[in-house]
Amino acid sequence: METYDVVIIGAGHNGLVCAAYLLKAGYRVVLLEKRPVPGGAATTEEVMPKEAPGFKFNLCAIDHEFIHLGPVVQELELTRYGLEYLPCDPVVFCPQANGDYFLAHQSVAATCAEIARYSDHDAQQYAEFTRYWQQLARAIAPLFNAPPMALLEIARNFESDNLKDLRALLGSKNKVLDFIRTMITSPSDLLNEWFDHEVVKAPLARLAAEIGAPPSQKGIAVGSMMMAMRHAPGMSRPKGGTGALTAALVKLVLALGGKIYTDQAVERLLIDNGKAVGVAVAGGKEYRATQGVISNLDAQRLFLQLIDPQDTDPQLRQRIARRIVNNNETILKIDCALSQAPRFEGYGHQDNYLIGSILIADSVDHVEQAHSLCLFGEIPDQDPSLYVVCPTVLDPTMAPEGHHTLWIEFFAPYQIRNAAGTGLNGTGWTDTLKNQVADRVIDKLATYAPNLKSSILARRVESPAELGERLGAYKGNYYHLDMTLDQMVFLRPLPELADYKTPIEGLYLTGAGTHPGGSISGMPGRNCARVFLARQQPWGQKLGEVRNSLQSFVQAALGI
Repeated sequence: METYDVVIIGAGHNGLVCAAYLLKAGYRVVLLEKRPVPGGAATTEEVMPKEAPGFKFNLCAIDHEFIHLGPVVQELELTRYGLEYLPCDPVVFCPQANGDYFLAHQSVAATCAEIARYSDHDAQQYAEFTRYWQQLARAIAPLFNAPPMALLEIARNFESDNLKDLRALLGSKNKVLDFIRTMITSPSDLLNEWFDHEVVKAPLARLAAEIGAPPSQKGIAVGSMMMAMRHAPGMSRPKGGTGALTAALVKLVLALGGKIYTDQAVERLLIDNGKAVGVAVAGGKEYRATQGVISNLDAQRLFLQLIDPQDTDPQLRQRIARRIVNNNETILKIDCALSQAPRFEGYGHQDNYLIGSILIADSVDHVEQAHSLCLFGEIPDQDPSLYVVCPTVLDPTMAPEGHHTLWIEFFAPYQIRNAAGTGLNGTGWTDTLKNQVADRVIDKLATYAPNLKSSILARRVESPAELGERLGAYKGNYYHLDMTLDQMVFLRPLPELADYKTPIEGLYLTGAGTHPGGSISGMPGRNCARVFLARQQPWGQKLGEVRNSLQSFVQAALGI
């Protein structure tokens, strides 16, 4: 048995961020990771050492935008620990089956010039559409960087520029009503309202649906912000892959005296008289916590699998089991080692097409089918819509000289229809099936880049069931639970769990299943650490912070 102030379950990037803040505050912290390497969904690994030595692959997360909306990189001084971000420009290339293509630069003006080749109207609308979502992102950024119910801390985060954007968006009754209507509508309805041409609508729908739902679904219109964020604050990738972010955090945690133990699968939460006092891992070893346990796991796995039913309220268990929604959509992931980069010859190929994300989205309906079929357990591989990245064009360090890697994301169901009880974990997924699907995905991509098939030296295919098992993600959902409006902000994962605290004393939540949700941001880790630290403060200090928060908000509101 080992004893620490805080035990953190899972060494994903949010767990590492949380640990770093607690260590800086003087707490003794250990992180327990079930995989052989830390990082969770934020790893870069050499997964084909025999077939493709020297090729490094991002196994899940790849494009970073949200982390630039918060202070994590600056506050933790991660550049001192080797983190270097490489900006992407262009940010999106979307070739379409009819020969058209969408090319988005970081510059809005340059993107509008590309769109004007097809439609002057849509080019003008794009500038206004982007301005609206960038303004919204700036206005709500203070909400991302605080616990969702910590009103005073949220108020303290607001500066005069944030309030100016907020007033511009919500400064009249009609603007408020328009904002509400926008939030509860669907991306496809919103895009039809703003644009005429599929060359614009299709890639925007594909990015909006990255939330993990069909673009026709009401309540996910905020996904339309994804494209605007690629203009500002911009999209980038860590040099060396997403795992370089994890590596910097690991160096920081170790430098601060923290402990990280891998191959330590937590099997049971230890609770004594209603208080979380530690965990037990596979093999029976216990890690005790004197101040608290922080979990990166999704709420369903934590409460339904790791906690004895007698230690939780039956009504809470029922709500966790039945109210949290995972819609069966996840991804099949394909990583390829290439002798040469894809070439989109039919689209006037330029190498800079490959710097950002490559989207295969021929129309909004094409994107809709790719997502909606998954909800019914059907594999949409007859005409796949894809998210593709060739990261070595921007960062040659990830492959041997002159060679490249390819990252392909294909939305697929976790549980295959009429296949329950077969395949891995009863999902229907087998090695044969996943490779058949991957063949069709490669076939689709090769219709745009004909040199692709002959350039593949080796490939690795990970089925949704395998991804779920590797990440420990319920139903393979790397966001932990759907990122729909009914499960966001103070509703994520449930209202009674939304402020990173739980009814069990000393047990806290962080990770993608908490506010502000999935993606690479570090915000859930930072926010959770702040909640934990606030609970340790004496009341006099808390009252002082309340006074300072109110003063800061008033000054910002008055422009002082």
